[in-house]
Amino acid sequence: MTVYPDMHQKSQIEIKNKKASFHYELLTKYTAGIVLYGTEIKSIREGKAGLVDSYCAFDKGELWVINMHIAAFRLGNFYNHEAARTRKLLLTKRELRKIERAVKETGLTIVPTRLYINDKGLAKLDIAVARGKKLYDKRESIKEKDLRRDMERYRR
Repeated sequence: MTVYPDMHQKSQIEIKNKKASFHYELLTKYTAGIVLYGTEIKSIREGKAGLVDSYCAFDKGELWVINMHIAAFRLGNFYNHEAARTRKLLLTKRELRKIERAVKETGLTIVPTRLYINDKGLAKLDIAVARGKKLYDKRESIKEKDLRRDMERYRR
């Protein structure tokens, strides 16, 4: 009898877009599934993905993530995938309409914030409807971060 490891164990893979919270004011967050090829999910499970410079856009009523980098699988052959191809996001129709309406009416943007593997072993992407920060808002964020860091030093 063959014993397989538990597929439903907590995954350690979590890739964050740290620049998103600095450059944007995140308003509402959603969790979306991603349409991936076999070698792409294997690369994500190895932690070989990046969300820097990626964004989401609508095309014919469907939401796509653009410029999300997933490295080529190290054991892949000619079936390997493109590193920065456009990938479809899976959301409910209600969520898609709500996001599209917000983006069209008020000039907001959609940014990916976190890529992770859920309990069932599926890749999920957290996205946020966001408004770009002004330069003075970014300075304020840096100042708050420095104050928090100083307070932590004095507590020790």
